[in-house]
Amino acid sequence: MADRPLRILIVDDETPARRRLRELLDDCAATLPLMVVGEAANGQEAMDLLHTVSADLVLSDIRMPDMDGLELARHLLKLAQPPVLVFTTAYHEHALQAFEVNAVDYLVKPVRVQRLLAALQKIPRLTPLTAAKLDQLPLFSRRFLSVTERSRVVLIPVEDIVYLKAELKYITIRTAQREHLLEESLTRLEEEFGARFVRVHRNCLVARECIRGFERRASDDGDAHWEVLLKGVTETLPVSRRQQSVVREIGRETTI
Repeated sequence: MADRPLRILIVDDETPARRRLRELLDDCAATLPLMVVGEAANGQEAMDLLHTVSADLVLSDIRMPDMDGLELARHLLKLAQPPVLVFTTAYHEHALQAFEVNAVDYLVKPVRVQRLLAALQKIPRLTPLTAAKLDQLPLFSRRFLSVTERSRVVLIPVEDIVYLKAELKYITIRTAQREHLLEESLTRLEEEFGARFVRVHRNCLVARECIRGFERRASDDGDAHWEVLLKGVTETLPVSRRQQSVVREIGRETTI
C-alpha cells in the first residue's frame, strides 16, 4: 500500500453525507495519498461495486436501508482480500460502547477532518474486522446470506430461502431456484433467524412461510413419520420425533 494511494469506498444512504466525506478526503489528500474508488448507498450496492473495483478501506454508515453497515461487515469477510472497515455513525455515545470494547474503529458524525485523517493514517497497521469481533456487537438479523461462488460473493436474500440444511461441514441453502453451500453454524443461524425459521430436524431449519403442510408417511421398515410439504419445492423433508410438536404447532395454521 505504501507505493500507491489508499483506495477508499464511501458507503452512506445520504447523498449529502457522501459528498461531505469526499470533501473531507480531498482535504486529507494533501497529507496522505488517497483516491475514492466509488460510492454506494447501502451495503448491497457496495458489495456489487467491490466486484469491479478494489478498496483498501470502506467508510460505511451503520444505519442504511436494504443492507446496513454491520451486515456489510460480515459479507466483506467473504472477499478474497477484505478491506479494512471504519464505520461512520450518528449513534449516541452510549450506543458505541460495544465498538470501543472490541476495538472497532468508527467516526462520529459530523466527521471532522483531523479525526478522519487520524483514522486514515492508522489503516496500514489495521487488519479487517473478524467474525469474532462482529459477534460481540449488538445482535441483528441479516437480510442476506453470502456465499463464494467462482471467486465472486453471491448475496442470497433471507426471504428467498426455503430451508437451511446441515450436511457435513456445510449448510445447504435451498431457494425455489437452486442450492448454495454456506460455511456457517446451523445453531447460530437458528439463533439469528429463529422468528423466520423452524427446526424440523437436528440438521434442518425450514422457513415457516414456505410450509404448506405435513404428510404422514411410512418408511421401508413400516415405521411411520411426518414429512414437511414445501411451497415452490417438490422435495419433502422428514420431521424428527423430537420435533414433532412442530406438526401440531404449524399444522393448525396450514392446510395440505
